Amino acid sequence: MFGNVVVDGMTGVGKTSLSGLLARKFNLQTFEEIFRDENDLLGKYFKEGKKWCFPMQVSFLNNRYQQYKEACKIPNAIMDRSIYSDPIFAELYYKKGDMKPEEYFVYKSLFRSLVDSLKPPKLVIYLDVSLDEVIRRIKMRGRNDELNMPDSYWRDLLETYTLYYDNYKLSPLLKINVNDLDFVNNPRNTSKIVEVFKDWFNSVTASEHSA
Repeated sequence: MFGNVVVDGMTGVGKTSLSGLLARKFNLQTFEEIFRDENDLLGKYFKEGKKWCFPMQVSFLNNRYQQYKEACKIPNAIMDRSIYSDPIFAELYYKKGDMKPEEYFVYKSLFRSLVDSLKPPKLVIYLDVSLDEVIRRIKMRGRNDELNMPDSYWRDLLETYTLYYDNYKLSPLLKINVNDLDFVNNPRNTSKIVEVFKDWFNSVTASEHSA
């Protein structure tokens, strides 16, 4: 029982595809990101702006907390994003002025209270990518709410992601540049990632058995 593995990275970068690939190869249970709810707060934020920002972010935080707790009950879980990168978005919205200082303070306090009750991931795989590639993939998958966001939004989000993971210390971090990797149409491109993960997986499994 080695704990959670989290695959993280920008929108459209291939988190779900890689999580599924590793899950099939190593018999892991996947937990895909929850980005919609019955109130469609994300859609309302994209369409109507900042008045929906704080409730949207608190809703995401709660969903990711509940999902992470469920994943912790599974011996071998792999997650598409998690509560531990949720502050990336809150910080972005605060810097953009979409979240008020008072709201950001409440968010940070709530986040700290929630993660204090959790164990960090055993490994985070961060899929690094350029801005041009992010925008290309977003256009390729064609989700209207994403297409309606200006390129500046994706630029600011990528900058916030990069800064966050440049300073991430909570658990082991595997950074992979995926500008030229296509997990869906060219699975052979993932062989190096699979081998790196296999080495880590085997070492952790061996240490668990010897403990």
